[in-house]
Amino acid sequence: MSSFLRPAVSDIGRIPSQYRPVSSHLAIAPQVSVVIPAMNEAENLPYVFKTLPDWIHEVVLVDGNSTDDTVEVARELWPDVKVVKQQGKGKGDALISGFAACTGEIIVMVDADGSADGEEIVSYVSALVSGADFAKGSRFANGGGTDDMTPIRKLGNRVLCAVVNAKFGARYTDLCYGYNAFWRHCLDEITLDCTGFEVETLMNIRVVKAGLKVQEIPSHEYVRIHGVSNLSAVRDGLRVLKVILKERGVRRTGRRTPHRVLGGLNAKRGEVS
Repeated sequence: MSSFLRPAVSDIGRIPSQYRPVSSHLAIAPQVSVVIPAMNEAENLPYVFKTLPDWIHEVVLVDGNSTDDTVEVARELWPDVKVVKQQGKGKGDALISGFAACTGEIIVMVDADGSADGEEIVSYVSALVSGADFAKGSRFANGGGTDDMTPIRKLGNRVLCAVVNAKFGARYTDLCYGYNAFWRHCLDEITLDCTGFEVETLMNIRVVKAGLKVQEIPSHEYVRIHGVSNLSAVRDGLRVLKVILKERGVRRTGRRTPHRVLGGLNAKRGEVS
């Protein structure tokens, strides 16, 4: 099934103004917000912003009290960037603050270290406008990859992913990855209440429990360009495990339909199989 929404006319320059040309084969009406949590990432932001498509509605940069020129660089690169000053600490807290500031119907999460390719956003958006509620990036789906994970992190991710699949009936191929996109209304069903790197795992579990439709998107993770990651394999792995165990004992209400992972999406062509 094609995920393309073809315009009524062949000339993309004549597409009605309420639609945004995404590619020569896809035009969308929903506004897309990109949330970038950043702390001292001034050197990496040029690489991040360079890959962002110009058709997105807004960029929301959540500044974690940077001591370098992160905010100034962001404003130079994207003059209309919306800067949110983080009041708390941690990636989860930053994302929650960023989500609250978004005005788009679709929200995309992108890391500020240069490890994510903004050109993949079209694949995420294609999945959402094709019927998915949550488009989940995967480095281990067919077509994905990673240059950044150590063997111990790969093993930990595989084990934790297997636990989530077994405990919650999911069919994920990747668990601890921060490149995701979703319709804004999903936030009403997956209330977020954690502050650290475990936020991605919490989101993945709660979309399952809410019965939302998930589409895994093959994604390639590149090595951080500058600086050192704040991620700790052992510390953050334990926090992820704690979230899994806690969520297993929490019964959520308002479940709509049984969770299912839609067929794989070809990242190059944006087609759903």
